[in-house]
Amino acid sequence: MARKRRGKPIHGWIVVDKPAGISSSAAVSCVRRYTGAAKAGHGGTLDPSATGVLPVALGEATKTVSYAMDGTKTYHFVLRWGEATTSDDSAGEVTELSDRRPTEREIIDVLDVFTGNIVQVPPIYSAIKVGGRRAYELARAGQDVTLAPRTVRIERIRLERLCDADHAAFFVVAGKGAYMRSLGRDIARLLGTVGHLSKLRRTSVGPFTENQAISLDNLETLGHSAPDSEVLLPVETVLADIPALALTDEEARKLKHGQAVPALPLASRSLLKNVNQGDTVVAIAGGKLVALATIKGGVIHPLRVMNF
Repeated sequence: MARKRRGKPIHGWIVVDKPAGISSSAAVSCVRRYTGAAKAGHGGTLDPSATGVLPVALGEATKTVSYAMDGTKTYHFVLRWGEATTSDDSAGEVTELSDRRPTEREIIDVLDVFTGNIVQVPPIYSAIKVGGRRAYELARAGQDVTLAPRTVRIERIRLERLCDADHAAFFVVAGKGAYMRSLGRDIARLLGTVGHLSKLRRTSVGPFTENQAISLDNLETLGHSAPDSEVLLPVETVLADIPALALTDEEARKLKHGQAVPALPLASRSLLKNVNQGDTVVAIAGGKLVALATIKGGVIHPLRVMNF
């Protein structure tokens, strides 16, 4: 027999304003402990030294985590010129120094190079797996870590201000998998100096923003009453951009049992446009989320069934 999961069946999203100094996993553990939720996971790792938006999925919302992770993210960071570090942020050891400090004009002139699809090498202190182990585990153990370059998308990058001779503040809109520490490091290198991030804050992840975020201290104060408050957002929050299909009770029952249902009757009721073979849709019955499904061969197949 499967072991029964401890905790309450709470389903939805809580947007945490993660403080500096703890990992994303530790923040998720705090959310589980404070709310009493049986199951939780986060929608995109945030560096221990970084602050900001960390969406935490509870219960059946964990089945939609990938939609949060695939969403556009926004960041504010401060780049410290003249010091390279092992981790590309202030938590690492200094490995290289430079006296060169770029001007405002020089900085602005290179930002187009870092806009659009760009290639970057992730920091060696990252959660990427190398041979089954996290890169940061290998780096901390003193092992050589080589990470392959990857293509990421930077939608927009803007110099916000020169804080002083050694620091510059930036705003970035980025796609999945983009590392701000790598971005800051590479900007400094292109400008003929070195640098690392002295401050990093994430202000949004997909539909989740810092205006919705709650601190861990305030969440602890709410405790087990948090799921009954406006802090808990619906599971469907990350699915707003996915076409929805209205099911009858019988169709919903079939999907919940892993059975496919004909697509034509659903499509005629839902007035959907531009839904093609292989597309993911949201199946709803009685105003409630039933499943994530896909259309193949004229029928709708369940991908992830919700068990509320």
